[in-house]
Amino acid sequence: MAERLTPGTPAPDFTLKDSAGNDVSLQDFRGRNTIVYFYPAASTPGCTKQACDFRDTLTSLQREGYDVIGVSPDPVSKLAKFAQEEGLTFPLLSDADHAVAEAYAAWGEKKNYGRTYEGLIRSTVVVDPDGKVAVAQYNVRATGHVAKLRRDLGLD
Repeated sequence: MAERLTPGTPAPDFTLKDSAGNDVSLQDFRGRNTIVYFYPAASTPGCTKQACDFRDTLTSLQREGYDVIGVSPDPVSKLAKFAQEEGLTFPLLSDADHAVAEAYAAWGEKKNYGRTYEGLIRSTVVVDPDGKVAVAQYNVRATGHVAKLRRDLGLD
């Protein structure tokens, strides 16, 4: 597993397919603050809550100069269904081989119901306009995360 990212370090660049099958790169967001959040699985209760929280605050985040990108190991087809069902208007990217999650230290050992396994660690990284990590949060909770992130960024 990669070392956790820390503020001031360059954010690993990536290009992934979005829910429409288009290539989206972190470079596309250069010049703006970009919230890259990693979630385990589309259409599950926690991930849906978190995505809808980002959806519901997207306009105010964008007004404050922040874009949002969601990244999961789900295939493009599942992301398309999730985006359509929940009215998600920010990019959802497919990291099927979890290479980007690994580069961001958002893939690693997890424990659930006494079982240990490898999986996606719910994480959020804010990338500044110059492509450097501004904030890196790991093992975040789905419920209430967006509100906490807004407070941490001084937006509330």
